Amino acid sequence: MPELPEVETSCRGIEPHMLNKKIKKVTIRQHKLRWPIPKDLPALAEGQRVKRIYRRAKYIILQLETGNIIIHLGMSGSLRINSSSTAAEKHDHIDIQLSNNKILRLRDPRKFGCVLWQETDVEQHRLIKPLGPEPLEDDFTAEYLHQKADRRQCAIKALIMNSHIVVGVGNIYASEALFRAGINPKRKAGNISLPRMQKLVDAIKLTLSLAIREGGTTLKDFSGIDGQPGYFAQKLLVYGRTAEACTRCGEPVKQFTQQARSTFYCPKCQR
Repeated sequence: MPELPEVETSCRGIEPHMLNKKIKKVTIRQHKLRWPIPKDLPALAEGQRVKRIYRRAKYIILQLETGNIIIHLGMSGSLRINSSSTAAEKHDHIDIQLSNNKILRLRDPRKFGCVLWQETDVEQHRLIKPLGPEPLEDDFTAEYLHQKADRRQCAIKALIMNSHIVVGVGNIYASEALFRAGINPKRKAGNISLPRMQKLVDAIKLTLSLAIREGGTTLKDFSGIDGQPGYFAQKLLVYGRTAEACTRCGEPVKQFTQQARSTFYCPKCQR
């Protein structure tokens, strides 16, 4: 599933082709994604200029003159910038044609993504309003995370993967950040001191920043708007490295299942 770095990579990739361009035509081939694409989206969006393109959590926001298109890539979705002459393929569900004759095309084989419309403040949309802060913004601090963890009995990995606490720390990046911070993913969130929370917040910010720089992590489905994979997978420290030597101490990396997700860690380096 595309996570924050992959969505940020997609967002940055489409921006040069779309910013300040007018939407000429919206073509919907498949309305039935995770939530139905609004049937009146073409009427709402056509003729409008794209004023801003940004990411909120794992949503890509196209801010137009009188509303916003909200895009989520779901489990296997991806965006492409094509020329207007590029034929659509089987899983290409929606085209947004621009005044420069480029097309933003959503491909989603599993149809778990979405394309929605929000006329008013995006932050008030029912899918976005409950979300926690962005991990790379200044309001995601050690003090904030420590306060949210206070008296909680859940594992720290579960806490940082809770989108109501902080967005975008998916399974891969949670394992990687906890390794960098030297914190065992099983440790109870409420038992972690403020100084250790500072290490974890710093590790989350570093891990996500490095992943964005590498274009995300391709393990199965993700590729950028040019169809190329993300390269952060080549720099993973623990994720997917079961029984391989820890890059710090040489002990074998362990794997276990946590909340139905695979977790990877070094039992010697992470306490």
